[in-house]
Amino acid sequence: MDRPRFSVIVPVYNRIDEVEDLMASLEAQTCMNFEVVIVEDGSTMPCEDAVRRHPGVRSKYFYKGNEGRSIARNYGMERAEGDYFIFFDSDCVIPEKYFEILSRELDSTPVDCFGGPDAAHDSFSSTQKAINYAMTSFLTTGGIRGGRMSLEKFTPRTFNMGFSREVYEGVGGFREMFSEDIDMSTRIRQAGFGIALIRPAYVYHKRRVDFRKFFRQVHVFGMSRITLHLLYPGSMKAVHTLPALAVLAGVVLILLGIFVSPWWLLPLGVYLVAIFLSAILITRSLVIALKAVPASVIQILGYGSGFIKAYITKILLGRGRDINEEILIRKGK
Repeated sequence: MDRPRFSVIVPVYNRIDEVEDLMASLEAQTCMNFEVVIVEDGSTMPCEDAVRRHPGVRSKYFYKGNEGRSIARNYGMERAEGDYFIFFDSDCVIPEKYFEILSRELDSTPVDCFGGPDAAHDSFSSTQKAINYAMTSFLTTGGIRGGRMSLEKFTPRTFNMGFSREVYEGVGGFREMFSEDIDMSTRIRQAGFGIALIRPAYVYHKRRVDFRKFFRQVHVFGMSRITLHLLYPGSMKAVHTLPALAVLAGVVLILLGIFVSPWWLLPLGVYLVAIFLSAILITRSLVIALKAVPASVIQILGYGSGFIKAYITKILLGRGRDINEEILIRKGK
């Protein structure tokens, strides 16, 4: 069997249904020059049967003890055969022309490391679509995540990210930490490798299925930005502080609106209306637009509060990184 050009590496923890959908989408690809490496990270509900139900996909399945998604990805890379390593989350569905487009783009403009955007599939729930809007809109934090309009250099994320074997051999694997993909992209860029956004190579990303889980996710993202600042002094840009500043400004406006004059609440009202109108124009759905308003508030509040919490504890109080995180980083994981 010919060596695959791409090795798709997916860490999995108790996600049978998601793996079923992911494998079905990979089996439907118009270009099959890839293998799939599924690394089960100590799941109590293994997905091996879901992988085997798709014999049209060249796949490898491994089960290992639970150590974290980054170590699982590294485990997969050690056993992969491709010239490029591609990373998807288990909750992704891949458009049928993804590898056809990716192959064409890399043939035309070779690059060491790359990533693509994410979108919401028609089959996703209205809540998932609202969360997708919040994660990609320029009115929230889409501008710092490689959206259509970007406020900083593009940083690939592991829901849709790839790099060459040469990058892996030169930089090493992922560290087991929050925002490990940003850390990896930073090390790749510092090592002198090129990074590019391949916009046509998008994936459908289901994301969190409810607002509570979404808040926890973005809260951790905000905290990890401070960790990245400690790891890479000077890496934090003014744009990274915007959600935290928005949270502080929102609190001040609410207090002024309660104790001084309701007119102080007008800026918040204008912002929420802007989100609603933007969401309805993009999604063409009243239900999704209505849900996009609380989703966007959660996005800003979660990220901003996580940033503020970590800034106070790790910088102002001088506690530095969590000791477990320090140990993992010293091990180079």
